[in-house]
Amino acid sequence: MRRARTWLPGLLLVTPSIVLIGVFVYGMLGWNFRLAMTDKHDEVSEGKFVGLRNFIDIWDQPRWHLSVNHAIVFTVAFVVGALLLGWLLAFLMEKGIRGEGTFRAIYLFPMAISFVATGIVWRWLMNSGTGERAVGLNRLFDWIGLPQWQWFRDPDWGMAAMAIPAIWQMSGYVMALFLAGFRGVPEELREAARVDGCTEWGVYRHVVLPLLRPVTLSALIILGHISLKVFDLIVAVSGKQIITDVPAVFMWVAVFDSHDPAKGATIASYIVLSVAIFVIPYLIWSVRKERRS
Repeated sequence: MRRARTWLPGLLLVTPSIVLIGVFVYGMLGWNFRLAMTDKHDEVSEGKFVGLRNFIDIWDQPRWHLSVNHAIVFTVAFVVGALLLGWLLAFLMEKGIRGEGTFRAIYLFPMAISFVATGIVWRWLMNSGTGERAVGLNRLFDWIGLPQWQWFRDPDWGMAAMAIPAIWQMSGYVMALFLAGFRGVPEELREAARVDGCTEWGVYRHVVLPLLRPVTLSALIILGHISLKVFDLIVAVSGKQIITDVPAVFMWVAVFDSHDPAKGATIASYIVLSVAIFVIPYLIWSVRKERRS
């Protein structure tokens, strides 16, 4: 009874959360994978078990290849852009600029806006109209004499342009992570490096940046899983167009437009697996790091 008094209250506290997560997260994931392994390609049939056939057959569809390629381009542009811009903003803030609190609030403010609202604003900013029909950024470029762009309608760089609103929204969050990391580096280590002859850039390269690897990894995981399952931003900016198709949009079309639950569940399963590629190694690394410490 004495032992029970130590762990029973905590168990009772977290039991409702464990049950809800087990049912509505892992239970739904299990149901989705089960549906993906059936031939339920309409809304009325019960569907028979077909194993991994849907997971294999979907690679024969050109639209799936296109959506995967778009997701890769978007992920690379978004993750790299947000990391670089967030690091640069944190670096400038770390140098002690005036009005730091105001700038920090301005950079973090986009996080308070949903991807839908961001997409609606940036749909106007990235309008592909040119000449007298130009609005948003193209009108600004025309006014200062720069060439006008097709933005997300460009067949080659459209998905990279689509990452710009996401970078704008998430770079402030990355800045906050890096700023906390910068200020967590002891000043004694920096002074020791300067005494040894390091330039200011050398201090950041050899002392500060190596200590920020956990922060960089955390930011990479967060940005990576956001980009792989992006849906609302894409639909808000361009709608369900092939030129900006990603797996999440393809899944929506398969389920609600084509009425093919099995295909939609298959696409959703691939999205879950792609996110797991980012998250699971990070969780394993975190657990091992806690055990070593």
